[in-house]
Amino acid sequence: MGAGRADAVGPDRAGAPATGDPGAGGPAAGGPDARWLALLMHAAFFLLLGASLARFLMRHPGETRTPWIIALSAGLAGLYLLGPVLGSRPTPRRLTWLGVLVVVWMVLVVLAPSFAWCAVPLFYTGLRILPPRAALALVALLTVLVVAAQLRLATGFDPNLVLAPPAVAAVATAVFVHMQRQAARQRELIDDLLRTRRELAATERREGTLAERQRLSMEIHDTLAQGLSSQQMLLQAADRSWESDPGTARRHVLTATGIAERNLAEARRFVHDLAPADLAEGGGLEAALRTLADRETAQARGRLTVRCHVEGTPATALPDRVQSALLRIAQGALANVSEHAAATVAALTLTHLDDRVVLDIADNGRGFGPTRPDARPDARPPEGVRGHGLPAIRARVQQLGGTLTVESAPGEGTVLSAAVPLAHTAAAPVPEEHA
Repeated sequence: MGAGRADAVGPDRAGAPATGDPGAGGPAAGGPDARWLALLMHAAFFLLLGASLARFLMRHPGETRTPWIIALSAGLAGLYLLGPVLGSRPTPRRLTWLGVLVVVWMVLVVLAPSFAWCAVPLFYTGLRILPPRAALALVALLTVLVVAAQLRLATGFDPNLVLAPPAVAAVATAVFVHMQRQAARQRELIDDLLRTRRELAATERREGTLAERQRLSMEIHDTLAQGLSSQQMLLQAADRSWESDPGTARRHVLTATGIAERNLAEARRFVHDLAPADLAEGGGLEAALRTLADRETAQARGRLTVRCHVEGTPATALPDRVQSALLRIAQGALANVSEHAAATVAALTLTHLDDRVVLDIADNGRGFGPTRPDARPDARPPEGVRGHGLPAIRARVQQLGGTLTVESAPGEGTVLSAAVPLAHTAAAPVPEEHA
């Protein structure tokens, strides 16, 4: 039977012809099964029409009604071929075509009852075009005509001729309605899947945007913000000693100028590819850490000495995201040491092990109270610890699948240890410095 009572209620939500009107709406009008069934029904109609005409000509040669039968058969075939040209929607023109088609068939059945077999494809056509109630009424009318035609052909009363056509019509209609409901459910599922995919894509875009904002906030905190803070302190110190000690004031200004140059390089690197400027200069993570230690020592002007140690040799080059994250961790940790710890000595230790790389940042400063090990990366720092440097460090380590250990006590300094498993970063890469 066919493919779509949905035609009775108009196009589907996508605006295409409803499923099940192949041949009328083109390839897009239904799925492969609907198109196959439509072609089968079209072939069955012409086969039954030809067989009915041949039977009449064989049984009634030379009758006066023969020219009318041949003309009506040709007209019925032409009308049926005209159907796909009229489109798939139940427009007045399409409904008129169906009415004329049924009337011509009825006239043929009255003149030659053997043409009643063409009713089955007409069931399909009516169910495909008309609203449900009108379609059922048409099926009932066609069934009555088929029963009457079969009784005219019979030599006597046969109960099968009365009961079989209604049973066949009922089965055909039930199968058709079931197919249409299945098609409607499938369309709803497809629409739900498409809507879910769009919502998921939008959610991923929002999460990606928030993650990028968080990552950039950590980048700015570890580089530009710390540099601007250092410049501010140096310029304030230069202002205080401008008249009493011009030489010292000049050195402070020159140091602030150097920091400004580094910040400018970082800002340009953000615009270019957001990679740390020290890594872009070549030499890898070890050289970048040594450069960082020397720079922090020079900027501290004797108040803080930063040493750098590298232990072990990596079996393979560290991934770029690991190098970048560890350098940012070192920058953020040293910025906290310089601003909060009041330390005189700090040490950066990079240790290459077989399955992981460990970066330790230790200082002999004032230390602070312990933090909860399960604290969220964005949680507020404990009393006495300012800024968001430590949560940012913890977030960077967790994004690489590593662990961060903080050992500190008031008056006993602080040790930060960031361990990153190399197998995890190689097997399950994450977006670079995704926060």
